Parts: sequence; structure tokens; C-alpha cells
Amino acid sequence: MSQRWNVAAVLLWPLCIALSTSLAAQEPALSPATDEAKEPPPAPPPVTAERIMVVPDHFQSPQDTMMTFLGALSRVKDDDTAWEEVIACLDLSKVDKDRANLLAAQLLDVLNRLGTVQPWQLDGVDDLKSDPITSFTYFPHERFEHIIGNRKVGGRIEVAIVPAGEHKGYWKFSADTVAGIDRLNRDTEDLVQIAGEFSGSELSTALRLRRLVPVSFKQGSVLTLEYWQWMGLLVVILLGMTLDQTLRFLLRAMTNQIVLRQGVQVQAKIVTSVVRPIGLLSGGLLWLGLLGLLGLPDQAYTVLFAAVRVFVMLAGVWAAWRLTDLIGEVLTTKAARTATKFDDVLIPLLRRTVKVFILVLGVIYTANSMHIDIVPLLTGLGIGGLAFAFAAKDTIENLFGSIAVVLDRPFEIGDWVVIGDVEGTVEAVGFRSSRIRTFYNSQVTIPNSNLVKANVDNYGRRKYRRWKTYVGV
Repeated sequence: MSQRWNVAAVLLWPLCIALSTSLAAQEPALSPATDEAKEPPPAPPPVTAERIMVVPDHFQSPQDTMMTFLGALSRVKDDDTAWEEVIACLDLSKVDKDRANLLAAQLLDVLNRLGTVQPWQLDGVDDLKSDPITSFTYFPHERFEHIIGNRKVGGRIEVAIVPAGEHKGYWKFSADTVAGIDRLNRDTEDLVQIAGEFSGSELSTALRLRRLVPVSFKQGSVLTLEYWQWMGLLVVILLGMTLDQTLRFLLRAMTNQIVLRQGVQVQAKIVTSVVRPIGLLSGGLLWLGLLGLLGLPDQAYTVLFAAVRVFVMLAGVWAAWRLTDLIGEVLTTKAARTATKFDDVLIPLLRRTVKVFILVLGVIYTANSMHIDIVPLLTGLGIGGLAFAFAAKDTIENLFGSIAVVLDRPFEIGDWVVIGDVEGTVEAVGFRSSRIRTFYNSQVTIPNSNLVKANVDNYGRRKYRRWKTYVGV
């Protein structure tokens, strides 16, 4: 592969190492269908009337949760908002929440293979006040023995009270059940669907794709990923790289044409520096769109998607940064041809402002993509804001000084000025300081905060020049 993919390779190698290490270290341990050595559950807390009043009606019992789950799934084709009700029935504390839709579709498939859920199958939990319990196991159960036969099936379908958190006291499919849905679905996927109007594969593209995969590619696995998923990862990576190279070629030609129409000559390396991160960004976005089709297990999904999201955000910030440079270069060249010097000062300041804005947005969205809550960080900045303001006092003064220079325009680029004891030609105006080239060819940097208070004598704006000379007789 061309050296232009050196940045992508640097990011992908650590990704592969991290994925292999984490997957090897944590093989998901699922409870077998019958676990004789399981410790007895702790004594259930009393279910008071106060708890019943706080918990919504559709989460007050195992029957309510099961029927809410199935009823909401029956409406998702016609009502997208029904997915929120479906996901609310799952305790997602042990899985990646972005996989909730896929897990719900898999659970529906398993229930359809076991048979129609009838109210009598949930007997024994009608009166929670007289006989309080904390969990109810729907499967495994002896009534399903004729369906699954003598096969060994891992995992269980259990509805339990959420012990802590925002939904404490709600009846939901337990966290262990949700974490084991992948394994339970694989163990029962060759069973015939005997209930339900539609299957989970009709609700998930990943499950439909899995149906098309030959059985031989689904029977073996390496580091919890099945053979077809490894091949799918290879195909996805190759497609992203192909899109990257194709888009680079097209954008390079289009950018050169657009720049030439503006009557500006831009160096080829500047154009290349712009299209390169845009190509990487397009490849990363394609990866994000296609990885979800592979039905990856929870741990692999979390590692891969977190890495790809960071890759996309870095490529996006890089692309926006370079695009700002290209636009700034074009505008600076065009500004040099105008009579006014105001745009010579304004364009560099806008260029730096946009870059800072891009960097801030990149940090925020990268933290968001990694599910990092930035609210506590912002709160901490608010608490320490006073100390920060004192520490950055000079920087803030210089910033406002640069704004004053742009608005008040005491001088422009190229003007001959005298500021205090400094005399020379203005070369640049930045966020923090302005640079003056003296007539001794030295460069003096003046903090912009000084410009707010200093007297500026601008010789460059004289309408005429008085010349005084002495003639000796």
C-alpha cells in the first residue's frame, strides 16, 4: 500500500493489538442452562406500595415487562418510537448500549423459537405483595425440553428487578440475560420459528446478513469472532481504503480546477494536504456504516467502534484544519491584490479563530463518541474559572487588544507607525501580539494589550509629507 496510508496504519496497528489482547483476556462467561452450584439468591426486599406507585405500570411485574417488550416489537415497523419502549425493557448495564436494537431482535428470535409466550407461563408472580420475589426465570424450564432436546444451551432468559440506578425497582430482562443473548441466539438459531408474526431478522440487517452466511463459516471462532466476521472485517477495511484512494484522486482534480477558477496559484503540496485527511475521513465513515452489519459481539463492538470513532474525529479535525488553510491561502492571495489593507489583517485572524473553533469541537465530539461525560469537566472548569482567569489575565487582555485593532483599525499591514519608542512597518497582527519591522531590519513584537492604551502615530496615513531642510550660505 502506498505511503499515503502511513497515518491510517499507525492508528490501525494499535487497534488490532488492543482488540486481540482485550478479546483474549475476556472471553464472555455465560451461565449454563442448569447451574447446580449457583449460590442461593439473597432474601428479597419487601415490595411496598410506595415502590409499586413509583414504578410505571408496564414494568411492575415480569408479565408486564414481557408483554410490553413483545407488544412494542410488534409496532416497530410502523412506529420508530416503539424502539425506545423495547430498549427500556432491557437492563443494558453490562453491554454496549449502541447494540440494544440488535440484542432485542436476537431475543425476539429466541422467544419465537421457544414458542408463544402465554400468561400461564408466567404463573406464580401475580401477587407481588403477598409473595415478593426479585427475579423470574422464563428459560430454561422443563416445558421447553421437547423443543431444545438434549442440546447444551448457554445463558438464560430471566426477568429481574433492577437493583440500583435510575430504574431501581423496575422489572427488566436481567443484565446477565442481555449479556448472554448473543450466545443464546447462536445456540438456538437452527431451531424452527414456531411463534410470532415476524422474526428478529426482519428488524435487523445484521441478522439478515448472518442468515446468508454458510453454516461452516459460523461454526468456528477466533477470539470470540466467527470466521465470517473476520472475513467481513477484512472486506470492510479494503472497501474503506479503496474509497479513500478514489476520493483523493477525484478531489485533487476538482480542487485544482476550483482554485484555478479563482485566479489563484496554490502549491500542489497544499492541495494534497487537504484531500489526504478528507480521504481518510470518508474511509472511516464507511467503516462506521458497515461494521454494524457484522453483528459483532459486545466486547469487539465496543473496542472497534470506539477506535473507529476516534479515527473519524481525528481525520475530521485534520481535514477541517487543512481546508481552513487552503481557503485562507486563497483569500490571503486575493486580499493582497485589493487596495484596502483591512482584509490583510482580518483574514489571518479569522483563519486562527476558525482553527481554534475546529479544535474545540473536535475535542467535544471525540469525548462524546467515547461516551465520556464532559459535564463534570465543564463544572470543574467553572469552579476553577476564577483561578484560570487570573492566570490567563494577560492572554485575555491581548485577545481583546487584537479585537480592538480589528474594529478600531489604528493601522493596517504595511503602515509606517510609531508605537511608544518603537518605529517601523507593520508586518502582522495576531491573537496575542503584533509584529513591527524596524528600519534597522529588526522585528519587534508588541503585545496587543499595549495597543489599547498606547498612542499610535500612523505615518502611513499622511495626506502629504512635510519636508524641512537647511541650506547653508
